[in-house]
Amino acid sequence: MTLNVYLSGEIHTDWREQVIDACDGLDVAFSAPVTNHAASDDCGVAILGAEDQKFWHDHKGAKLNAIRTRNAITAADVVVVRFGTEYKQWNAAFDAGFAAALGTPLIVLNPPEHGHALKEVHAAALAVAHDPVQVAQCLRYVLTGELP
Repeated sequence: MTLNVYLSGEIHTDWREQVIDACDGLDVAFSAPVTNHAASDDCGVAILGAEDQKFWHDHKGAKLNAIRTRNAITAADVVVVRFGTEYKQWNAAFDAGFAAALGTPLIVLNPPEHGHALKEVHAAALAVAHDPVQVAQCLRYVLTGELP
């Protein structure tokens, strides 16, 4: 059985690569948002035309990215959402809520010190991990029943 896993959230570290590397040998197919920040921000105007106001520039990009994100989350068996320490991740919060609303199992990845701030998100998650290896261990257990 292939497990389809969507890796959402923070884009400024290599956490996705760490999860993928730690899942070596597992039957897991990963998907993710566009992590090139400039491409993600500018996709709407690059494809659909320029906008004079920054709001509409961002609006086009957000909607186009939402098509990708919503389809990927809908197709996922598990959604992993990473909340990092340096940036506000509104997209990650939306993705977590969307996955939870669909009933898609959710694994949240964040540092322990964010536990209180993310308590409502944690309440929707089926697992809360504090590092990428724990995420991979959760996925390994789900697929194989093996403990670390």
